[in-house]
Amino acid sequence: MAGTAQIGVTGLAVMGRNLARNFARNGFAVAVHNRTASRTRDLVEQFGHEGTFVPAESAEEFVAALERPRRLVIMVKAGAPTDAVIEEFVPLLEPGDVVIDGGNAHFADTRRREAALRESGLHFVGTGISGGEEGALLGPSIMPGGSAESYESLGPMLEIIAAKAADGTPCCTHVGADGAGHFVKMVHNGIEYADMQLIAEAYDLLRRAAGYQPADIARIFKGWNSGRLDSYLIEITAEVLAHVDAATGRPFVDIVADQAEQKGTGRWTVQLALDLGVPVNGIAEAVFARSLSGHAELRAVGRDLAGPAPATLAPDDAERFAGQVEQALYASKVVSYTQGFHQMQAAGAEYGWELDLGAIAGIWRGGCIIRAAFLDRITAAYAKDRALPSLLADEQFAAEIGAAQEAWRTVVATAARLGIPVPGFATALSYYDALRAERLPAALTQGQRDFFGAHTYRRVDRDGVFHTLWSQDRSEEQQS
Repeated sequence: MAGTAQIGVTGLAVMGRNLARNFARNGFAVAVHNRTASRTRDLVEQFGHEGTFVPAESAEEFVAALERPRRLVIMVKAGAPTDAVIEEFVPLLEPGDVVIDGGNAHFADTRRREAALRESGLHFVGTGISGGEEGALLGPSIMPGGSAESYESLGPMLEIIAAKAADGTPCCTHVGADGAGHFVKMVHNGIEYADMQLIAEAYDLLRRAAGYQPADIARIFKGWNSGRLDSYLIEITAEVLAHVDAATGRPFVDIVADQAEQKGTGRWTVQLALDLGVPVNGIAEAVFARSLSGHAELRAVGRDLAGPAPATLAPDDAERFAGQVEQALYASKVVSYTQGFHQMQAAGAEYGWELDLGAIAGIWRGGCIIRAAFLDRITAAYAKDRALPSLLADEQFAAEIGAAQEAWRTVVATAARLGIPVPGFATALSYYDALRAERLPAALTQGQRDFFGAHTYRRVDRDGVFHTLWSQDRSEEQQS
């Protein structure tokens, strides 16, 4: 029936199908469309009992089924496929209609699309959605960008289908203009990379240094999940480590190839951090760790390189070491979030987005992959000081990291002594120490740059920009 669906979803692969079902389960009439019509029919046949679906086999039918203002969700692959769908549907739309891209688009593409559709009087809402296929169905964390006007129309619907935090708050908020939603989702994924790398390093240390077996480590992680490390990733880590492969009877983690794959969002986070001049060392190391794991030939060549003999700690020392690893993991995790929030803060200033970092932390408390108990604390920290320059400037976080630092240093030193790679833990500690340092060796770097390239430098004793005439008289200096 024409004009009866409150929202439409085109692109019915797993994420799109589950998102459509989520809308329908929450009482919305949903128009559904897919390039392959059989997928549309299958959705209605299998799940039509869950709510009201309005199937459409053509773009014209799909648009006609939507009530005004039309709300059209695109759930296809990022890049050219998204552009193709936009080009197909936009001529059928009218001013005031809202086009929502729920894929993992690059934020620059979203900015381009938003500007182009705005000229036609259409709203384009780049929307980050986190939680995987289960989250799409049961309630994801949703990060919509776009205009404030578009959120007035779309936001109430998204808030209904979003996950809810423990206090009942919907895990959805208007993030900011044009590409802000996809940028924030990208940083979420970058933090996710870092979080997963740190957890993997903790596992490796507990196994290779402390001598625990996967089932033992699963119990340790389960215990950690009842404390300050309570999070979705810690929870599933315990389950993965406890899982036994049915075919071999061996721990599941031992039969999986140690070559991690990745999608684009982690890499984009690092690339854009470089553009913004923001250090996200932990996220970068996580991306590079996955990259290195996939270079099988390079690793094979390096396997015979000299290193310390394998050794494990005595049982009493192992138990104490496990507690130190928990402290190192927590401290490194806080640093990773600190870097991610710094990047969002810098992007907000660069692109004119008024990002509410506390609200962003709030919508990550449920539904998404990095949901964790300590996000409540981050939300509270930014509520106390919206202009907080760094999470490490928060009194409570600073005190906790200070209390954990000795154990953190012991863990990194033990890993180095035993030849166990911990790029995540080590770079997080270096970042922390760099922030603490009264003087950094960058002064020497500036001297070198001035020597070979006349790049100039500033002085600590007077204002201005200076250059030393190195080739003439090393004591002679010019002020620019």
